[in-house]
Amino acid sequence: MSHIMTTHEQNDFLTLTGPATPMGELMRRYWIPALLTAEIAEPDCPPVRVKLLGERLIAFRDSAGRVGVMDEFCAHRGVSLWFGRNEDQGLRCPYHGWKYDTTGQCIEVPSEPAESGFCNKIKLAAYPCVEMGDVIWIYMGPASLTPPKPNFEWATVPATHRFVSKRTQECNWLQALEGGIDSVHVSFLHRHDLRSDPLHVSQGAEFTRETDARFEVIETEGGMVIGVRRQATPGKLYWRITQWIMPFHTMIPPYGDNALNGHAFVPIDDENCMSWCFTHHPARPLSAHELDVMRNGGGIHVNLIPGSFRPVVNKDNDYMIDRTAQKHHKSYSGVKGIAMQDAAIQESCGPIQDRTREDLVSTDNGVIMARQRLRKAALAVAQGFAPDGLDPATHAVRSAAIVLPEGASFYEAAGDALKAKAGVAHASV
Repeated sequence: MSHIMTTHEQNDFLTLTGPATPMGELMRRYWIPALLTAEIAEPDCPPVRVKLLGERLIAFRDSAGRVGVMDEFCAHRGVSLWFGRNEDQGLRCPYHGWKYDTTGQCIEVPSEPAESGFCNKIKLAAYPCVEMGDVIWIYMGPASLTPPKPNFEWATVPATHRFVSKRTQECNWLQALEGGIDSVHVSFLHRHDLRSDPLHVSQGAEFTRETDARFEVIETEGGMVIGVRRQATPGKLYWRITQWIMPFHTMIPPYGDNALNGHAFVPIDDENCMSWCFTHHPARPLSAHELDVMRNGGGIHVNLIPGSFRPVVNKDNDYMIDRTAQKHHKSYSGVKGIAMQDAAIQESCGPIQDRTREDLVSTDNGVIMARQRLRKAALAVAQGFAPDGLDPATHAVRSAAIVLPEGASFYEAAGDALKAKAGVAHASV
C-alpha cells in the first residue's frame, strides 16, 4: 500500500482550474476542445454558450464562416450575447445594438457618432480557434506562446472514419481523468458489458475479466503509458496499455479490430467537466452498424436529454440502477452502459473528491504519477517553462492490447503498436 498522502492544499492545487490558479494556467497552455463543429455549423446561426475553466464564453460563426469564441457579456451593460443577433459579419447585442466581430472587437455602437471612433476602443476578450476532427478547439493562454495545432489521430483521419460526441459530467475534471487511466476497474465495473456491448466483444474482453491484475507505469515525453497485465494462457500475459497525453487526454486500449476510443476530460468549472468521447478506425470507415450503436448510446457514448449534453441516465434518477440485474449477476454495478458506469462512480465521490481520505495501493501508481506530473508541470509554467504534451509528435500515439510472453517488457515489446500510422490498422487482441 502506498503511503503517499494528499493534503487539502494539494487537492485544491490539482482540481481548481479557474483564472490565476496554477492548474488553470497550465490548462490554458494547450489547445482545448470547446464545442462540436455541428453546434455552429452554418454562417449566421444562433450563438452558443460555452463554459471552460470557469469562464463564460459565447461562440458563433459569422456571415463569412469565421468562428469566434469570446467573453459572453456585452461590454456596455453586461448583457449576455447569447440573446444576440448573428448577422452581417458580427454578433449584435439586442439591448442597445453594440456589435462585435469574431475577434471580440466592437465594430458598431449605433448611439455614438461613427467619427468618434468610440467602438475602436472596445474589445471583448476572445480566443483563437482551429477546426479539426469535427471539433472547434480554442487556445486560452498567452498569444506569444500559442502551441502548434493538435495532432491526435482521431482528429486527422477522414470524417467517415470517426465519431465524436460529448457529455457533461457532474464532477471535477480530475476524478474523471483518474477513472480514464485506471484500467483495473474494467474487470469489475464493466465486467458484464464486455460480453454484451458489440463494440467491445473480442478475445481480449474475455481476458479482461481476470481480476488478478498487475500495474506498470512508464513516463513519456507527452505524458505516460500505463500497462496492466493479466494472465492470458500458460506462459502468456495479456497487456492493456493506456496512453495519457497531458493534461486531459486518454486513449483506451482497443478490443480486437473494433475501433479505437479515447477521451478528453475538459473542466467546465471546478465541479463539472465535459467528457469528450472519440471513436475512430485508422484504416476504414466506421460501419453503419457501428454508427447506429454509438448514436444509440453504445460503446463509450451515451444517450442525451434532447437539446442538451446531459445524459438521460444521471444522478437525479439514480443512474436508473437495476438492483435485480446487479443481484443476479447480469450487471456488476446495476448501471447500464460502460460510459455511465464510469460517470456514476466518479460522480459518487462528490463534486470534488476529498483525496485526503484515500488509501491507495500499487495499482494506483498511474494515478499517483499523473498527479505528480500535473503538479510539476503547473509549477514549471509558473516559473516560465513550457509544459510537456505541446509537441504534436506526442499526440501521434495509440493505446494497445496485446499478448506477450511472460517476462517481456511491455513497452519495448509493444513497439510500433503504440505509434499512430496514417492508414494503418491497429493490431490488438
